[in-house]
Amino acid sequence: MTKKKIYIIFLFLVLGLQHSFGQNYKFKTSGFSVLEKNEMGKWGKWSDLNLVNILVTLDTNKNRIVVYSQIIQLFEIIDYQPTEENDTDIVYSFTCKDNEGVDCTVSIITRKKQGNRKQLYINYDDRIVVYNIFNM
Repeated sequence: MTKKKIYIIFLFLVLGLQHSFGQNYKFKTSGFSVLEKNEMGKWGKWSDLNLVNILVTLDTNKNRIVVYSQIIQLFEIIDYQPTEENDTDIVYSFTCKDNEGVDCTVSIITRKKQGNRKQLYINYDDRIVVYNIFNM
């Protein structure tokens, strides 16, 4: 009977630990801007900031980031990159594949010298999309 109790306790511990590691983060956006490469392969200028109020989730249980824009943008997290920190920023980056299977890097950057303002960057080879975000 004692072995049975030990197995049951062990099972509950294992199941409990698995659930405690994954987290779900929710953000709201306040605006976005786009930067694209031109025909010559040089970066242009950032577009004007467009005001938007949409939900963004980072779900580490499902290894995905979802931007609930008019067309839902789903990013499958392939790799969690090491956190980078310097005097001005804290950067959390993820190697991802988007809805169409295209490789990109998604980063959440906290601007320390700007009141801890947060931004979400979606980096492709030929364009970058940035969203101003805040915690919900």
